[in-house]
Amino acid sequence: MKEPFVITISREVGSGGRTIGRKLAQKLGVRFSDKELINGLQKKLSLDAKSIEEMKGKKKRWLDDFIQMVAPVPTSGLLVDGDSDYISEYNKSRDVNDVFDAEREILNGIADEGSCVIAGRSGFFVLKDRPNKVDIFITASRENRIERIMSKQGISREKAEEVINAVDKARDNYVKRYTGQSRYDTRNYQLVINMDNLTEEKAVDLIISYIGC
Repeated sequence: MKEPFVITISREVGSGGRTIGRKLAQKLGVRFSDKELINGLQKKLSLDAKSIEEMKGKKKRWLDDFIQMVAPVPTSGLLVDGDSDYISEYNKSRDVNDVFDAEREILNGIADEGSCVIAGRSGFFVLKDRPNKVDIFITASRENRIERIMSKQGISREKAEEVINAVDKARDNYVKRYTGQSRYDTRNYQLVINMDNLTEEKAVDLIISYIGC
């Protein structure tokens, strides 16, 4: 795949999509962006639509220093298994009026820095005009998603089901609100992977084989 490239990973909660994104980025030696990075940048910079415009006026490449600091290109040993956002995303309530504009600016800033893997945040839509982009959707059966969340978070089946229902609804509403599309529409992606019979490593290898790296 010709560089610079962008790979977006959309996923169902509990499918392992974020971990796959991390492992893929590490194997390719490129930057990885996910919910933690976006939230961190927003918190650090107190980002909203107004402050973004103010910062852009002060510095031409206003995201560079922050991206380099919080999202360096991965090296061996830096990979961690995230998936810690299930409960926080489920419980967290926030005003989303300015979030989409802020995320769009951040994601484009990250993509401007070079090849990257981006998990979630409607990347398939926000970065739709980027050249050399591959959009991937990671899915799994509900039972496997429940089992993964129970194992990762140490919670009951009932709680895991609540998390899935709440996060699915929140993500669906978010994507539809700001893109006018369904995140389940396979026409949004070049590759859809069902994780029911795959390990994360196999999924990464499949993606690498598909993109030709």
